[in-house]
Amino acid sequence: MKDNRIPAACLAALSMAGCGKQAPERPNIVFLLFDDLGYGDLGCYGQELIETPNIDALAAKGLVFTDMYTACPLSAPSRCSIMTGMHSGHSQIRSNDERVPRPAGLTPANAETWFERICNNPDLEGQWPMEHGTPTIATMLKGAGYRTAMVGKWGLGGPGSGSAPNDCGFDYFYGFNCQMLAHSYYPDYLWENDRKVLTGNEYMPVSRRLDPGADPYDIRSYDKFNQKAYSCDLMYGKLEQWVSESAASGDPFLLMWTTTVPHSTVQAPEEEVMYYVRKLGEEKTPITDGGWYYPVLYPHSAYAAMITHIDTQVGRLVARLKELGVYDNTLIIITSDNGPACNSNSPIEYFRSGGPFRCGKGWGKRSLQEGGIRMPFVACWGDRLKPGRCGYIGQFTDLMPTFAELAGAEAPECDGISFVPALYGKKQPEREFLYWEFPGGKGLVAVRMGKWKGIVRDVKNGSTEMELYDLESDPGETENLAAAHPETVARMWEVVEASHAPVPSGNPNFEMTINYPQ
Repeated sequence: MKDNRIPAACLAALSMAGCGKQAPERPNIVFLLFDDLGYGDLGCYGQELIETPNIDALAAKGLVFTDMYTACPLSAPSRCSIMTGMHSGHSQIRSNDERVPRPAGLTPANAETWFERICNNPDLEGQWPMEHGTPTIATMLKGAGYRTAMVGKWGLGGPGSGSAPNDCGFDYFYGFNCQMLAHSYYPDYLWENDRKVLTGNEYMPVSRRLDPGADPYDIRSYDKFNQKAYSCDLMYGKLEQWVSESAASGDPFLLMWTTTVPHSTVQAPEEEVMYYVRKLGEEKTPITDGGWYYPVLYPHSAYAAMITHIDTQVGRLVARLKELGVYDNTLIIITSDNGPACNSNSPIEYFRSGGPFRCGKGWGKRSLQEGGIRMPFVACWGDRLKPGRCGYIGQFTDLMPTFAELAGAEAPECDGISFVPALYGKKQPEREFLYWEFPGGKGLVAVRMGKWKGIVRDVKNGSTEMELYDLESDPGETENLAAAHPETVARMWEVVEASHAPVPSGNPNFEMTINYPQ
């Protein structure tokens, strides 16, 4: 297969922004990445049931982006693109796979032994790694004099792989290394740099179910799943301590806060769940068999409580930044790795988590429909940004050059362009297209050019039929206009052919063959 990687010279022309200029005052950067949060899950994006007053307050003082996209609709490849600035046609990681493949026939019912093996052997833990030495946002900013930390979920290579957080530019890491083990919010251990730290919780694999004879409508039947040390609180304590130390040092800092909320299992402190039970009403359908997730009595209320819990911590962090005297020069970005998940634990249709976009099965996470890839994206920087909504059509690949320009750093070759002009309310250079590919399921490819969105399904079986939607008039992607606009479809196929390159890491599960119309 030919390598159609876009040449460095073309990427430089596309960026149209100086990445090596010294910024007059380099901001601290706090990047909060939710996990499976939908476009419509925050109040500033129209959510009416889930309370997010602190994030909404930041949105009111900053910019609310309407057309910002993830680079992939799944956790690990999305995070790889954030870290490297490469879109999913060039990225090393394009799907979720453990570095040690799951045994054939693995199901929740027979997974407990496998989970124990992973927990007891760090060499088995974690997802497929990036190549050792891969330039990342963290290595870029560390090289420019920034202190760097990640607190939350990593998912890009386990301990000893050469692609753990400390290998990839982070001075400090605390949280989940393996995303499969992040399905519990009461884990028995977390990682602090390269060391396991016990939490005091009992080991509880997600394959566990209610005790025999337990009443599924009695909240006490679920006690064994909800233990003492809540991972979100453990992580917040560590990140606030690190921010305090970094502010005292006088050096600029990058904090990537990669919370696991609201990824299933849905779990939150009982009093916070009960607040939403009183608000939303009793739920009549407890989830007693959640597949890869724990049983839950109040999935709606737990989902909402989790998001509000992180929102409360956002408020605490803002207050702490102000106490430390660094809030005014801290750029805070809040977004999500991909669209909302559709499973029994995640009541995304109840909350209309996709906002104006469909988000049920096949329309959210793991899809290239708008509900799977268009993200909430809030940016606040003290009083420096003119509040409002920003229609810049961007992608997470843009974070690398944007942070480089703000920090006066030199960005490595990537597929993004800086959106610093959009932050300042100035004329923002636009690029011709955005590109996505996803080898999960039957394989998907998508292109956005202005108002037009093209999507190809069933790519692994050789499909060359591209659907075409006008997102301005049809954000729900209901009317296929491909037959009426063959010239636009033809141009999009040119983009696909120019944008797909073989997977450099060689993992066959990340690769797919794309056929092109004759």
